[in-house]
Amino acid sequence: MSAFHAPPAEVSGVQQPELSRSGSECETQNGTMATSESSLENMADGNALEQFDPHDEEDVDDSVKEDMKRLEETFPGISDRFRLVNRIGEGTFSTVYKAEDLLYDHYQNDWDTFQDSKDGNWVNPPSKRRSVDGEKSPTYSAKRRRPRYVALKKIYVTSSPLRIQNELELLHDLRGCRSVCPLITAFRYQDQVVAVLPFFPHTDFRIQYRTFMVADMRHYFRSLFTALHSVHKHNILHRDIKPTNFLYNPELREGVLVDFGLAEREGSEYTGTCLCANSGQIRRNRFFQSYYYTHCVSSQHTASLGYPKNDSRPSRRANRAGTRGFRAPEVLFKCTSQTTKIDMWSAGVILLTLLGRRFPFFNSADDVDAMIEMASIFGTRRMKHAAAMHGQIFETNIPTIGEKGYSWEKLVKWASCVEELTESEKQATRLLAGLMELDPYKRLSAKEALQHEFFADPIDHDVEWGGNPDDSGDTGEEGDKDDDEADDAADEVAMI
Repeated sequence: MSAFHAPPAEVSGVQQPELSRSGSECETQNGTMATSESSLENMADGNALEQFDPHDEEDVDDSVKEDMKRLEETFPGISDRFRLVNRIGEGTFSTVYKAEDLLYDHYQNDWDTFQDSKDGNWVNPPSKRRSVDGEKSPTYSAKRRRPRYVALKKIYVTSSPLRIQNELELLHDLRGCRSVCPLITAFRYQDQVVAVLPFFPHTDFRIQYRTFMVADMRHYFRSLFTALHSVHKHNILHRDIKPTNFLYNPELREGVLVDFGLAEREGSEYTGTCLCANSGQIRRNRFFQSYYYTHCVSSQHTASLGYPKNDSRPSRRANRAGTRGFRAPEVLFKCTSQTTKIDMWSAGVILLTLLGRRFPFFNSADDVDAMIEMASIFGTRRMKHAAAMHGQIFETNIPTIGEKGYSWEKLVKWASCVEELTESEKQATRLLAGLMELDPYKRLSAKEALQHEFFADPIDHDVEWGGNPDDSGDTGEEGDKDDDEADDAADEVAMI
């Protein structure tokens, strides 16, 4: 990663040669692809030029303005290349800003796949000097190219340097992959790192899950599985698939997968082979020789459930990266042989959220609560079998959790409060069953999901859902209402 240097003063007045930011700077600064808001608008109306209005600014809070000013002051030279517009995201490890790329036309922007090929060079606006009385005003209109926006991701200094390098390297390897947000370039000043990414306009998922019909879901997941197929072909685990990390534009019917801060190569954190990687016969032999089977099952001992007071066994360590509610069961069971199938489970949770019209669908406080939520769906029998695959024991004494569990079709009907599903919803539910499979080796891959009947032989039988997209989930009253509905659904499940 090269250090950031401010451009010389004469750059602003001289037309520079076109340089490529997607392959000619250095290995850690290679770019890939991007989508700017202006280029998307150009595709819609076919007009690459528009009246330039310097007062066309976004409403920005004072605290955000101070934050952007602080970045410009602590990162010398960044204001010569980018004009910060607004703060569009803030997470645990980074903050993302929307910015105008001031030097867009100084480079060959191969990453911008949505730019209009007919666009010409910049048209310099006329001088803004006042007209003298009696002097005729210019007859031509002051036009210039629309501003090209990018996203600046400021990675916090608390992040591990190795993790920052890993994220940039993975984005570099994924350049050119469809539906994957690429790295344009990256700059470093002392201990600060700023990654330049494309800005992709999208709609809020809180609107999508209330308004999407099955046909919309089909376009959404075709784009998502295309991105995951590209990522998984490179043996890369994203590890944080969730709605906020897949920016979807319903007008273009395309989305981009973002935020590879937790991504890693498959097998890079090897801590030993998990029992699930062995054959079924070996797993059965290990189970029959375990302390649990010899002392608690075969001897019919009624030992109380709980943790041993003095446990001399070493703790089991495995990667638990991800977001609550979207972690796959093998992650919760601390599997040490995790594969790309963990991303497919998370994609299944998104599909369940859209079909059930409830967001978030799983809202556990920790891993134990997450396993209890799964057990209420799959039943204790299947959860015990899934735990045994990874050399773990699952036990619960909650009386409302049954042994058999429920079908996905019943669960979707209860969650969405409908009496019957349409044929298209049933088809989507069959895809859901293949994605949310407890056994990762039986779970659909991204390639297999794209070949599912949901995409290969779609059924067009949609009925618009009765939800009101204007209802906001941010207010306390609405949240209490959603909680009450969730409790009613849980009571119904318990009664059945």
